[in-house]
Amino acid sequence: MPGSGGFAENPLTTNPAVKIYPAVGRLNYPHPIFSKCCKANVFQTRSGIVRVRNNFHPVWRASDKAFVRLRMPDQSAMRAATIPWAIQMRATSAEEPSRLVQSLTGAILGCGGWVLSRGANDMGRISMLFEFERRSCVDIYGLLIAAGLELSHSGHIRFTELCQCTRSQPPDCGVEIASVDLDIQTLPVEMAGGVQMPGTM
Repeated sequence: MPGSGGFAENPLTTNPAVKIYPAVGRLNYPHPIFSKCCKANVFQTRSGIVRVRNNFHPVWRASDKAFVRLRMPDQSAMRAATIPWAIQMRATSAEEPSRLVQSLTGAILGCGGWVLSRGANDMGRISMLFEFERRSCVDIYGLLIAAGLELSHSGHIRFTELCQCTRSQPPDCGVEIASVDLDIQTLPVEMAGGVQMPGTM
């Protein structure tokens, strides 16, 4: 309807729900292009899947240098470390070889030891390799003397050191293993009195 002055009234100005800024003279509606730009700057698109390290994704062991190789410890070195007392002894005896081997084997087994190998040749030479727990070192030393063996000087010293170290150390060292490589040279009874036996020097 025409108003006063002959002009038609603007419906936007007469509607109380529409707000008009007097200085600007336009409606306060957000521009669609400006709205899209704001959304593009504020919200970021989802990136690719990030793999989180957890118990289901363990880290594999690797070297930091290409020329370094992972090596397992030497088994022979580990065995040498577990048997620190490895004694090599020489002795002489006037006993018959087969009888001496049987008596020594039974005595070692009776003291809780283990005979790993034994043998004799036609020249009367006996080789025995046996092991025992260190707490039985005095018994082993005694049975070697009781069997009629003439141990070498170095053999007496080594066995004496073993017995003294075992006695002075804590009791738990008694379960450690000692190894003896025994080499015996047997001589006939008629030669034992007149010939100096090797290994007694």
